[in-house]
Amino acid sequence: MSITLGDASANPGEVDTGRLRVGETRDGSPVGLPVCVVNGADDGETLYIQAVSDGDELNGLGVLTRVVPRLDPSALSGAVLFVGIVNYYAYQVGEHRNPIDDTKMNRAYPGDEDGTSSERIAAATFDVASRADYVLDLHQASTSRMLNETRVRCGKHHRLHDDCLELAKVFGTGHILDQKGPDGQLARAAPDDAIPTVDPELGGCVGWDEESILYGVDGVFNVLTYYGFLDGEVSPGEQTRATGFDQYNSPTGGVTHFRKDLGDEVARGDVLFEVTDPFGQLKGRVTADCSGVFWRSRRLPQVASGEYVCSVATDIDTV
Repeated sequence: MSITLGDASANPGEVDTGRLRVGETRDGSPVGLPVCVVNGADDGETLYIQAVSDGDELNGLGVLTRVVPRLDPSALSGAVLFVGIVNYYAYQVGEHRNPIDDTKMNRAYPGDEDGTSSERIAAATFDVASRADYVLDLHQASTSRMLNETRVRCGKHHRLHDDCLELAKVFGTGHILDQKGPDGQLARAAPDDAIPTVDPELGGCVGWDEESILYGVDGVFNVLTYYGFLDGEVSPGEQTRATGFDQYNSPTGGVTHFRKDLGDEVARGDVLFEVTDPFGQLKGRVTADCSGVFWRSRRLPQVASGEYVCSVATDIDTV
């Protein structure tokens, strides 16, 4: 059976690319998101993958540039649907939020086809996601530094929690944040439609990062193999799970010096970072309030008093 996405259409054993119409620019030109359909030669389930929901989060796009050329539809059972750049307007100007309505796209799901610019894009891409059996929404920690992790956002009491957690384990970054996300996230909305969905956060950088992209490529192929789209076997290993975060701000203005690296175990009272003046004189020192894992930190060293510096993941276990 032929599969259509926007103006892309592929028969079994074929690949096609095209555009998904989501509106018009301020001069009336059509806006189309880049899409791809990989239609397997054999019947099977459908996987939906999207990237660049935030316009400066490009590692997911880097993943797609590696995954799609390696997908052989003759060896695929089922189909994979891609939207390569969700936040069209933000991507054009290299910004996080959609500049048309100053909205973070991943707070607009399931969207509204007659709503704001972001709501219309969310509605169009949610319609694609609703056709799938599994969803991967590729993100990163914007330009901050962060572990490669996968987020389960539906909440522990959701009927699909175990399915989403399994999908996160299969993706296999080694770290999982299992914490109910804000309203409007795709990984919150799609499970309500009975679609297991996770939000891989592929590090954080300016531009894109090769190591994080490779984590994402491996994760996509893990999912394709485990769920039967491709032949082979995948056995998810044990991974570190966190269910909470402690965030730390700077007590003073100056220059930060980290005393922990990403992934380090943290004990209560450990020094996380120090702040000095421009000449290296100590102005402040911040210690951990409880044990956990050093998970995320700002990229630039300069801080104002009260400004965000780092996060420690808490309530750690192994799944």
